[in-house]
Amino acid sequence: MGGISIWQLLIIAVIVILLFGTKKLRNIGGDLGSAVKGFKKAMSDEEAAKKDAEAKDADFEPKNIEQQKSAETSETKKDKEQA
Repeated sequence: MGGISIWQLLIIAVIVILLFGTKKLRNIGGDLGSAVKGFKKAMSDEEAAKKDAEAKDADFEPKNIEQQKSAETSETKKDKEQA
């Protein structure tokens, strides 16, 4: 009828097992699983990095006015001491 029946799939599976052996197929399955796991981790890390980048508005930490004034006065004191 044009499709692959269950019997044909079973015959193909038996041939593959005979050719490669169960140990090699197990290793291939483990390698494939770890590759998928690594891919998922990389995708989630990238999404987290995008969210962090969107959360930050600029490259510096925001300061309130009092912190800015104290930073400016300490900078001017350092400049005067160096001169």
